[in-house]
Amino acid sequence: MDVIDDPNDEPPEGPSKSQIKREFQALQDLAERMTAMPRAELERLKLSEATWAAVDETPRIKDVRAKGRHFKRIAKLLVAEDMEAVHALMDRKEATAREAAARHHRVEYWRERLIDEGDGALTELLHLCPAADRQRLRQLMRAARRDREKDKADAPRKLFRFLREVLEEIDLS
Repeated sequence: MDVIDDPNDEPPEGPSKSQIKREFQALQDLAERMTAMPRAELERLKLSEATWAAVDETPRIKDVRAKGRHFKRIAKLLVAEDMEAVHALMDRKEATAREAAARHHRVEYWRERLIDEGDGALTELLHLCPAADRQRLRQLMRAARRDREKDKADAPRKLFRFLREVLEEIDLS
């Protein structure tokens, strides 16, 4: 039997059931990330008493399934909150984490180049950071090469710390 389209049939209004589920799952993920943050950071938000009570209760819940139900409960409470402020806080937190990771990768990149390439990479780094202590960098590079051959991590760590300080000075200026 052929189904005849009724011209009076209109598509349902509002989001689909799948979209509603995706949005609620996103709220649950947000609740989980929020509860992992320090309370001092969350206090900038104007959360209701019920939401604060649920957030404060999180550390005492140990069972994985119970935590899942708990995050659902927090997600339901978050629906009534000012989500713009929550999203803004989470976006700032994630941007800060991305910046820290990028700085870390940059220092790691220079450390590897200095150990592997030697003076060529040092000249390039000193062009970027003319105030850096050339002699100290050379000492740390030699020690890092020796330690790497012996599978030790002490000198490469020292080189990393020194490079982090040198590169932070560039970022601040």
